Amino acid sequence: MSTRIGVDIGGTFTDLVYYDESDGSVVVAKVPTTPSHPEEGCMNAVDVGVPQDVLTKAGYFLHGTTVGLNALLERRGATIGMLTTAGFRDVLEIRNASRAEPYNLLWVPKPPLVSRDLRIGVRERCTVDGRVARELEKQDVLDALELFRARGVTSIAILFLHSYANASHEIEAARILREAGFDGHISMSHEVSGEYRDYERASTTAVDAFVRARMSDYLEHISSTLKSKGFSGTPLMMRSGTGSMTFDDAHRRPFETINSGPVGGAEGAAELSRRLAIPNIITADVGGTSFDAALIIEGRPRLLNRGEIDGMPLLTNWVDVRSIGSGGGSIAEVDVGGLMTVGPVSAGAVPGPACYGRGGTRPTTTDAAFYLGMLGEGLLASGLRLDRDAAERALAPLAVKLGYSAEDVAKGIIAIASSHMASLIRDLTLEQGLDVRTFKLLPFGGAGPMMATQIARELGISEILVPPHAGNFSAWGLLGADLLRTRARTRVMPLTDQSIAEADRILTELLEILKTDEALAEDRLTETLAVTLDMRFSGQEHTLSVSPTFDGERILSSVAEIEGMFHETYRKSYGRSLDNAIDIVTIRASRRRALPARAEKYQYQGSSAPGTGDYHSFAEGRRIPFVTVQRGDLEEGRRDPGPAIVCEPTTTTYVDADFSYGIDANGCLSLQKKG
Repeated sequence: MSTRIGVDIGGTFTDLVYYDESDGSVVVAKVPTTPSHPEEGCMNAVDVGVPQDVLTKAGYFLHGTTVGLNALLERRGATIGMLTTAGFRDVLEIRNASRAEPYNLLWVPKPPLVSRDLRIGVRERCTVDGRVARELEKQDVLDALELFRARGVTSIAILFLHSYANASHEIEAARILREAGFDGHISMSHEVSGEYRDYERASTTAVDAFVRARMSDYLEHISSTLKSKGFSGTPLMMRSGTGSMTFDDAHRRPFETINSGPVGGAEGAAELSRRLAIPNIITADVGGTSFDAALIIEGRPRLLNRGEIDGMPLLTNWVDVRSIGSGGGSIAEVDVGGLMTVGPVSAGAVPGPACYGRGGTRPTTTDAAFYLGMLGEGLLASGLRLDRDAAERALAPLAVKLGYSAEDVAKGIIAIASSHMASLIRDLTLEQGLDVRTFKLLPFGGAGPMMATQIARELGISEILVPPHAGNFSAWGLLGADLLRTRARTRVMPLTDQSIAEADRILTELLEILKTDEALAEDRLTETLAVTLDMRFSGQEHTLSVSPTFDGERILSSVAEIEGMFHETYRKSYGRSLDNAIDIVTIRASRRRALPARAEKYQYQGSSAPGTGDYHSFAEGRRIPFVTVQRGDLEEGRRDPGPAIVCEPTTTTYVDADFSYGIDANGCLSLQKKG
């Protein structure tokens, strides 16, 4: 069955979308997030939104979460010990000599996940080509384990020098630990990453060890609860680098799920881009806590081979989603200099914005927007009706401090928040040498469509597409997340016929791992294999990736063809190329298995005649009459001039006076700049 359920956990709301294969219907639900126990919010969404007969027949449950990310940001994880090659225990603190703030002389990096007294060097050594220079000393491992036990270590990271070339000592150390009775979690760097760069590999392995227990408990709870409710399909977790992985695979490689929450929206935007043949899209995901933006180029999100969380690098595929603390729940306040700021502190799900009536008293972006009329009458998902008086009471102290009216303060909050969001998008496009005005803006999340015309006006973007079920779009994006697994191995060698043959040998090993893994045992899924080579000019530090022709067993592209690909990629990146010799650095393989195609029907309930109200127009600089309409009442192909408030079950679209709006043939709400 291709009936599937997607659940995305956000900072304020947990969103659910399910697709019913029997009739093509798409149904959404939204419930408050339970921050202390997010798995409960996930199951609440299933109970509220999915009928029992749909849950029973569903083939897939797809999930995106920030559980691992939050564990890292809050430093709530396992007590971990680390075994390293003797003399290399401080690699986590020495880092790679880079500074996050190069002009701040007082900058100090955050402490590593493993304290120095729990990083133990053991005698062993393999060389860069995999040769054993010194055998592993068993007693060193046993002595380290004795210390770990005394200190309450529950997870051990093993990081030996050049284990990407020869993993035998890491495997032997893990065996010694198990034979000595250690029953906690073990993360080995060669399993986490087959790439060089000791600090990055150490960081990734430490992260894996740190979140492994938390993610395992979380996944087990979700899996067992779903099973008890009658679900018999395949549970899948969103990967940080697009695609999905089975829960079993996520148990083994939890570090790949760290950024799974924000990636669902980028995955959905890419699918929509390909479906609508729109090559360039900027996503604008405005939730309760954060604003996330990503570039979709030629139907694909920008994909990196390395990510970073809170200053910690991770050697894993990573969708380039940029985030700032600016969402609907972002709190506005006056700083010590007497200026108003918005975020990054958020009211979150509890107590939430003041207008939610759940105990919040501090003014937020949502309070300002509702006070100005950007949310119409304020009837939100889950039957939540906003309280205008509470919003005004929250704004009043700021108005007194600043000497302005509550109306002016609310306008200032929206202007500051939209400026932050536009600046993030501007930085994202400028660093890629792209003209932001050539992109379409795709807003989603609970507050994305509300902020869209403000963001577009700041950036000079003339067209906005609000996708179907925009408030739950990240959950919708999960529904199309194909099963995907990747592996990489570093082998630095000059680009020659011999090195291509060696790359073929390595690819055979990597693909064998991918093909035999039970995580990809779905028989009826269409399979695609892909290969990329990370390459550089000899003597350079960083690499660029090229994709040679591959027939499933060997690389078909010649040395001359691969060299041409690299020169072209280099010219696109840097404006010119060089005549230097070229090296292959890392070989990467991926196996994608496409989930069955969906035939969705987007239907919204209509309502009575449109309403009207006097709301603030930023284009006009004053309150003017707005029409309030239900998205389900809009006729395909018809365009109406703004201003308008377009309501739907999961979000509200604010159409300012300088935009027109209408539903296109693809079910998207299209907003176009007048003139």
